[in-house]
Amino acid sequence: MTAKVPDKPTLDGLEDKWIERWEAEGTYAFDRSKARSDVYSIDTPPPTVSGRLHIGHVCSYTHTDTVARYQRMRGKAVFYPMGWDDNGLNVERRAQLHYGVYCDPSLPYDPDFRPPEKPPKPPIPVSRPNFVELCAQLTVQLEEEYRQLWTTVALSVDWSYLYRTIGPDVTRVSQLAFLKLLRRDEAYRVDAPTLWDVDFRSAIAQAELEDREIAGAYHRLRFHKPDGGDVQIETTRPELVPACVALVAHPDDERYQPLFGTEVTTPLFGVRVPVLAHELADPEKGSGIAMICTFGDTTDVVWWRELGLPVRAVMGHDGRLRHVEWGDAEWQSVDLGAARRAYGELVGKTSAQAQKRIVELLQESGDLVGEPRPITHPVKFWENGTRPLEIVTNRQWFIRYPPKDVLLRRGEELRWHPDFMKVRYQNWVEGLTGDWNITRQRFFGVPFPIWYPVDDNGDVDWNAPLAAEEERLPVDPSTDVPTGYQEEQRGKPGGFIGDPDVMDTWASSSMSPEFVSGWERDPDLFARTFPMDLRPQAHEIIRTWLFYTVVRAELEFGSLPFSDVAISGFVRDPDRKKLSKSAGNSPDDPFNVITTHGADPVRYWAAQARPGRDIEFDPNQFKVGRRLAIKVLNASKFVLSRLGDEGEVTAPVDRAMLARLGALVAEATAAFEDYDYARALERTEAFFWSFCDDYLELVKGRAYGTQGDSGAASANRALTMALSALLRLFAPFLPYVTEEVWSWWQDGSVHRASWPSADEHGPAASGDPLVLEVAAAALAEVRKAKTEAKQSLRAEVSRVLVRDTPERLAALLSAADDLKEAGHIAELLTEAAPELVVQVELAV
Repeated sequence: MTAKVPDKPTLDGLEDKWIERWEAEGTYAFDRSKARSDVYSIDTPPPTVSGRLHIGHVCSYTHTDTVARYQRMRGKAVFYPMGWDDNGLNVERRAQLHYGVYCDPSLPYDPDFRPPEKPPKPPIPVSRPNFVELCAQLTVQLEEEYRQLWTTVALSVDWSYLYRTIGPDVTRVSQLAFLKLLRRDEAYRVDAPTLWDVDFRSAIAQAELEDREIAGAYHRLRFHKPDGGDVQIETTRPELVPACVALVAHPDDERYQPLFGTEVTTPLFGVRVPVLAHELADPEKGSGIAMICTFGDTTDVVWWRELGLPVRAVMGHDGRLRHVEWGDAEWQSVDLGAARRAYGELVGKTSAQAQKRIVELLQESGDLVGEPRPITHPVKFWENGTRPLEIVTNRQWFIRYPPKDVLLRRGEELRWHPDFMKVRYQNWVEGLTGDWNITRQRFFGVPFPIWYPVDDNGDVDWNAPLAAEEERLPVDPSTDVPTGYQEEQRGKPGGFIGDPDVMDTWASSSMSPEFVSGWERDPDLFARTFPMDLRPQAHEIIRTWLFYTVVRAELEFGSLPFSDVAISGFVRDPDRKKLSKSAGNSPDDPFNVITTHGADPVRYWAAQARPGRDIEFDPNQFKVGRRLAIKVLNASKFVLSRLGDEGEVTAPVDRAMLARLGALVAEATAAFEDYDYARALERTEAFFWSFCDDYLELVKGRAYGTQGDSGAASANRALTMALSALLRLFAPFLPYVTEEVWSWWQDGSVHRASWPSADEHGPAASGDPLVLEVAAAALAEVRKAKTEAKQSLRAEVSRVLVRDTPERLAALLSAADDLKEAGHIAELLTEAAPELVVQVELAV
């Protein structure tokens, strides 16, 4: 065997060398000629293009790549696409801040617009088309950075299947799937109370909510009974008194049973509202009776719906109290003048401003009982928002969820890695309320392929949507025209208007298995890749991306979209806080980390995080990984640069090593089949260090021929067998260094080589592992004695006495020649004993 081993192997420059080679040779190209049974398809999470990637992203995506590389070496054609999630609120927010602009849809498109060099304050308005162009420019810049990072980290994706969630193909699939839902009455549009972010002026879905504890206060208010008495309620939102439509208490609460069916009037505004009963009212909370406003929280929505109450909305989409006409149907009062004066003090104010003023008015009128009582309480926020959500009434598109029992059954059918993450999915499904709101009042997203007719009076008929024909998709209703109309009719009587909203980003991302596999676009690819094999993702989006993807596949196909889901944990900073783009708390830029330590060492650190478990950002582990990669180079150089003729593996130590190697291969394979890449790395690394520290030292002399040609041939054959298997076992984790060494003596790529099998070494691996174990233990004691005596490890030893059990001594004697040569031992004696004890006499 001839090997071309460099004089001074180094890790430096391996990334650039092999990135170029892999690209040129199509090492990771998907072979779409393979049957579905020979394909392994991955629904890769498209990173959100809203900021710089951090080391946490490198960690989790490395996990997926180790699995992809393993499956490829197992003979699968790996379908491993990559995408960019480049639409949604986060991208718009970044564009607003980056360019110093905001979108005003009423403005005309300016083809000559260029953003100022520095973001102006205050931000300047731009048309919707201009704003979309700016969002696209920003995402393209970031996407180039993302691709460079993923390539450097050695993600083995097939870049010919790159997609963007705002791209034409994805937009077409998202719109097509929506139209199919609409035809099956699984999507519908309705005026409904909607959770609303007043800063971004967009609806928010249930899965995007989080509760945050904030300071507040209970205000005890008097509502007036017809007999002159009062009913006292407590509320944290007195500014919503003008939106009150009823009072409610528990039906069993004897304090308020006499009031059920009667009316009271609201303080300041004199609006007659009924007193009703409902089981959701909590007798132990506050005074036991509550006001129902449209809308203060989600419980108000439930009461409003189930009790059939009117809507009396005061909160505008901008987060300020809107103008209302007191005296209109829903705005009657026993004292219209007083109602108008009081409301005039509140209109146009934010919630906080209105609350401060109405408390002053209630104090003046005597309707505030005592002082406000400070509390802290959970309030709903958009997960990326800074102000509490409001509930406003708006036209929204919804998708009907399949029955809960169906979704729970799908969750059971999924194979979860780790299994304990399944409960997060189950808890989410069991807690669902209402359908899925997929509407966002934004601009940079997938538009609904819908227009609405405008009648001869100029009124929009929202109940008669005009859907685009499938063959026209993708369409943008803000610039495209429905069939049978002309652009001049837009917004005119007898004409049309386009749907002004876009789909929630999850509404498109939830179709990722469908559009990457070619649904309704490439039937051949779809048949070979769908349902997919793996969905890798983080645990905090089980309730969003994973859940929604299961919903969409169930509605469209009545099946799961993938068979397995692998969940990554978080990377924590030194203060144990989760790394995130929004927090900007990554200790170092990933490119800097890779430049300093190398890509393989970074992957080594990442692969130590078991599925579903968090890992700390620890630079010391990068150093350990670099030491391992360098050792792979040096040990491989030793094996390959000194090789002589190979022959049958006969030496007991060689056969023992190969037996242990076979057991390692079986263990690493089982770990990968269970998606426990960390276990596979851990066991491979432990074997490798033992191989270098013990086995290489034991057989070094024999490999040089000190025990004759047959002994050398046995050692040489065992060494190349072991090196080949170890490089393949390390390949999913250390792709650069393993490819480099493989190229010294093998054709092709190690990443296209076969994964080792436990029995590939045949009879040569039928030895007794105890032989190597005992010989290594005895050699370690000899080395220890030399070190303690401050002698060279090559120092001569006159006599070694090994005491141990008869079984272990018999194993040792079969390796006696190798042990004596490795330890420079003149005389080796043995003596039966209950446990290992080694006496070493150094030569004078």
